[in-house]
Amino acid sequence: MIEHPIKGGSDPFNDYGPSFYLTTELDNAKSWACKNNSIGVVNQYSVDNKKYHELKVLDLTNKDMYTVLNWLAVLMHFRKIDSSVIRRNKPALDWLEKYYIDVNDYDVIKGFRADDSYFRFPLAFISGELSYDDLEEIFKLGNLGIQYAFMSQAAIDLLTFQKIIECDESFVGHYYSVITKATAQFDEILERPRDPQKTYIFDLIRKENE
Repeated sequence: MIEHPIKGGSDPFNDYGPSFYLTTELDNAKSWACKNNSIGVVNQYSVDNKKYHELKVLDLTNKDMYTVLNWLAVLMHFRKIDSSVIRRNKPALDWLEKYYIDVNDYDVIKGFRADDSYFRFPLAFISGELSYDDLEEIFKLGNLGIQYAFMSQAAIDLLTFQKIIECDESFVGHYYSVITKATAQFDEILERPRDPQKTYIFDLIRKENE
């Protein structure tokens, strides 16, 4: 039970850095709580909506304001990447930095949940294996859902612990069954011949340099 969330209490290499992560999707929360093949529990919180709307929220799912490249740049900023991957893909990673948004300017970040098992998907885009056209679709496979990273103390102070929700046995193993299905779909996409009508990362880089 986490009755009193603290600022920066999570792994610093999570998707949006050290934050307190939440979701509005109960089934996904239950699935994550049971990912270690044991029956877990979900902490439920309420939030003062009026004060929440006074916060500075970075909504990376808002397609009118941001692209998947903004989300990807934030993800790459915080995630731990193997040095050999950085070395091989430095030009692409350097180019992607221009899409980075300084999350320290925000109280809350709303965005896709990448998950450790899914992290190779954006890396495939960075290395030129996955097209830009397919990147956003990939993260809808398996319905990993949307997460909210409460970054600031002002945001965390708006959370009020409500109760513990016990997960039923049907959620044990559900997380990995979803990952397995989504990964199979991803592998099927990667096995397709390269589509000259689709856009890959170096197409984007060349277009900007023209």
